[in-house]
Amino acid sequence: MDFLATLLQTIAFVPALVHGIEGLFGHRSGTEKKEAALSFLNTALSMSNAVTTRQIVDQGKFKDGMGKVIDGVVECLNASIWAKAK
Repeated sequence: MDFLATLLQTIAFVPALVHGIEGLFGHRSGTEKKEAALSFLNTALSMSNAVTTRQIVDQGKFKDGMGKVIDGVVECLNASIWAKAK
C-alpha cells in the first residue's frame, strides 16, 4: 500500500479513535487522552506496510503531524452537537 493511501486511512480513522478514547478515558486530561490516541495510532502504524517499507522516514515528525490531526478532530467534535450530547 502506498504512503498516501496509508495516511488517508489513518486520518479517516481518527474521529472514531478520538470518540473511543473519550469513552475509555473521559475522566482523564486532554493531554493523557491525546497520548493514548497517539499510542494506539503508533501501534497500528508499526504493523503497517508504510513503516516496514520505510515510507515513513521520520517517525517523530509523523507522530507530531498525527497529533495535530487529533487536535483538529477534537476541536471539530467539541464545536459540534457531539460535545453537546454529553
